[in-house]
Amino acid sequence: MLNHRLPLARVSSTGLCRTRLIGTTLAFAALTFCTFSARAVAAHPSTAEVSTLAAYRSEAELTQALSRWRGQAEKLRGEARRSKAEGDGGLNAQPQAMAPSAMAKSADAATGAAAAESITNVQTAGVDEGGIVKRAGDHLVILRRGRLFTVRVDGDALHATTMVDAYAPGANPQGAWYDELLIADSTVVVIGYSYARGGTEIGLFDLGRDGALSYRATYHLRSFDYYSSRNYASRLIGRKLVFYTPTLLHPWGQQPLHLFPGVRRWQGQAAPGDFKRVLPATRVYRTDDDFDPRQPLALHSVTSCELGAAELNCESTAVLGPAGRVFYVSQGSVYVWTSASRGSVSPHPYPQLQRPAGQSWSAVFRIPLDGSAPSGLKTAGVPIDQMSFLEDDQGHLNVLLREHGAGEGMWGSEHTRGAMALLRVPLTAFGDGCGAAQREHYRALPGVPGHAVQNRFVGDWLLWGGAGARHHNVPGGRESATAWALRYAHPGEAVALAAEHGVERIEAMGADAVLIGNAGNDLRFSSVRLTRGGAQLAGHYQQRGARQGETRTHGFFYRPTSGGDGLLGLPVLSASSGRQSEEFGSAHGSAGVLFLRQSDLSFTALGELHAQPAAARDDFCQASCVDWYGNVRPIFLGSRVFALLGYELVEGELTPQGARERIDERRRISFAPHAPLRNGRYSPFN
Repeated sequence: MLNHRLPLARVSSTGLCRTRLIGTTLAFAALTFCTFSARAVAAHPSTAEVSTLAAYRSEAELTQALSRWRGQAEKLRGEARRSKAEGDGGLNAQPQAMAPSAMAKSADAATGAAAAESITNVQTAGVDEGGIVKRAGDHLVILRRGRLFTVRVDGDALHATTMVDAYAPGANPQGAWYDELLIADSTVVVIGYSYARGGTEIGLFDLGRDGALSYRATYHLRSFDYYSSRNYASRLIGRKLVFYTPTLLHPWGQQPLHLFPGVRRWQGQAAPGDFKRVLPATRVYRTDDDFDPRQPLALHSVTSCELGAAELNCESTAVLGPAGRVFYVSQGSVYVWTSASRGSVSPHPYPQLQRPAGQSWSAVFRIPLDGSAPSGLKTAGVPIDQMSFLEDDQGHLNVLLREHGAGEGMWGSEHTRGAMALLRVPLTAFGDGCGAAQREHYRALPGVPGHAVQNRFVGDWLLWGGAGARHHNVPGGRESATAWALRYAHPGEAVALAAEHGVERIEAMGADAVLIGNAGNDLRFSSVRLTRGGAQLAGHYQQRGARQGETRTHGFFYRPTSGGDGLLGLPVLSASSGRQSEEFGSAHGSAGVLFLRQSDLSFTALGELHAQPAAARDDFCQASCVDWYGNVRPIFLGSRVFALLGYELVEGELTPQGARERIDERRRISFAPHAPLRNGRYSPFN
């Protein structure tokens, strides 16, 4: 994929309230956050009037507001064009909006019961995330390289059952990427993005009890590319399918209303007129801020679709805001954090169109999934990724922030920088978007070196660390910290964790946590004991000559066993493997899944399940031929342990080895499209 992070915007609309910003910054870099001269949060929220963002009252009002913005932008561009012509003797280059074709991905580069059975490492219990493998009763359903596979895993056997294309019969899959898989009862949902057919593609398949898959229908949701290197576009809550999709509205680009979310059922040809808008003007919301004619607007849309009916029924709600975005889904709401740019880093061809340095704006919007009106709050800073958010059971939104960032589009999460702070704000502070988070809602935090910061809420704690951190050989000192832990709802300082390695992953292990990252060529694991009394490092493990084979959250899985013990699995590669293999979860050569047992937060290595080099062969891939979401996963089904390795599913068995235990390969199958058949079953061997 090409890194197509888009220009950021300063937006919204006019005339909703009379408050205006006065002095937008209070030196974030000095570990304070900006405050705004907006209405203060009510002292007694229970008696305060509940307010929400205002929607446009009609199509005409929305069209008029967008036309004013486009006219102002065209006027500024004309002035800039004339000024540049006078300064360079008539040579000028007009800034162009990025065309959708230039943003293509490059081939070179649930409910309680459902949550209990989940094999996906999700952020929020009951909110399933689009992945590459899901369990459906006695079967695993696997999405890879434009195809769907089912493997029967019941009893004491493995059987490759079905293979079908992940797209509509007869459709041309070129220019499409099929990345995410969700299952609701017997409905299999494949989420992709098609540059040729107009946006997010939703394929529906019926799953039989025998594992057979039959195509039902394909729908298109008009949108811009949703891709993020860390987040997932789709969620499933019960039978409600939820999407976040951004739409960029450029001042001199296509008419905005022609880009609004619409849904059509695929009838065998890409007819733009078949799209039916699912976002009326009366479901588009805004704050009191003025649209910025220097930059594009972003339509931050949340679309909910009910599964189960004969036709897919979808509705959208959107907020107009800057283009920088990070989103998070709780059980009841979608939160979208928007941020505007601070000015171009490189020289701009038209200085009049460049935002003055030092100015930045951000806001967070809460979009309820019950269809009620969104609410918002002016803020400062930028979250790192969706893991930076937690809507807690005390009625607060907690967000870890950095001073600078461009949002999570493409690889934006890997390039945040600056000071850090925690925003902890009551949900009652959200309102019509005119108000702002107050000084007391922010808490300055210690920063970490580098851009690629990891963070996660675990129980009462927030943990964060950096891959670029280095140990300074000061045992126990704050100077040696590679990570930090904070009881986010309680007073007190953050606890320094000197893990002696960079932090490339933070995961929960029950009520405790594990930090994972490299020190030189060795992959290290450091457990963190989290109690009311504090946070402290506990156990350590070192895998020599290794690094992570998968960076997405779904690559890790932890299964508690008994008495606080548990098993964890993580894809690994040899330290000599290229970074590209790590990013895309390559299952070639040295790829494998490492399994560890933790007991009282001490680690014991169980061994690895490896990919079979002999299984690699030409699969005649027709679509989605780069594993952007990885292709390696640890899977725990009851007491059984598996590793998904590309086109292979390998089952391991825990066996005693003296006073310890190890994992040995028990069986494996290949479900590769062109693997030879033996006794009616796929086999990786010739």
